[in-house]
Amino acid sequence: MNSPTQTSELEKPLLGLRILVGRARHQASALSSGLRALGADVIEIPFIEIRKPRSYKPLDSALKHIVKYHWLILTSVNGADALADRVRALQLSLAAFKHLKIAAIGPSTRDRIEAFGLEVAVVPNRYIAESVVESLRDIVEEKRVLLARAKVARDVIPRELRKLGAQVDVVEAYETVIPTSSKRRLRILMANPKLRPGVVCFTSSSTVRNFVALLGGTSSRIQGTKLDGIQFASIGPVTSATLRELGLPVHIEATEYTIPGLVRAIEAGQRGIESARRMWQP
Repeated sequence: MNSPTQTSELEKPLLGLRILVGRARHQASALSSGLRALGADVIEIPFIEIRKPRSYKPLDSALKHIVKYHWLILTSVNGADALADRVRALQLSLAAFKHLKIAAIGPSTRDRIEAFGLEVAVVPNRYIAESVVESLRDIVEEKRVLLARAKVARDVIPRELRKLGAQVDVVEAYETVIPTSSKRRLRILMANPKLRPGVVCFTSSSTVRNFVALLGGTSSRIQGTKLDGIQFASIGPVTSATLRELGLPVHIEATEYTIPGLVRAIEAGQRGIESARRMWQP
């Protein structure tokens, strides 16, 4: 029979583990609550801030002329929210969108689109840009595609779809910026061994780049004692590639590129560490 301590460790495998969540403030709750439910001590310091674009004119124009598009692609919940906000602001009828085939990069984006009242036709098996392209490979030739996304994003989807014969219009739905208010808090946290997290979560390439920028601008300037003993947890291979590109290690990578998948990966990593510790205990 398990002792109370053993039962606690089984039910709360992250008990005593301090985890830094760097999602945008309005999006941190799902990741934080999932980690806290497993016993983690969660610290929230946003590495990223979502802002409206400087101008909605390109997006508004595309939405007003949505009838000319065959496909709409949304690559984030933020893009889905921006689309819904502009449709409401312009007082457009959802009936004008019913002819569209919509592709969503993952289940969270799909759920947000469908909650707005539109139907999603395609969600790729792997929630990355390359898989969106693969899912549309045989059905976009000579089709007109609208891609609503962040101001700065990878060009995989428009570049590859154009190669396949699609006409792709890319419009800015929102932009991501570095929250300067996080700089002091993050530097104080990382400089204090008693406060420093055991795990830092990264949910996009932007969170990686902004983390490095907030701590000094280049990975070489933040190496050393500030990172000793800290594990970096990535939501998927694209985010992991950015970590490695900036000279930072990847200790944990989700196999399902979602927030629940990241929570499960951190849990599995911690269970592995605990198993190894017990194995080597005398």
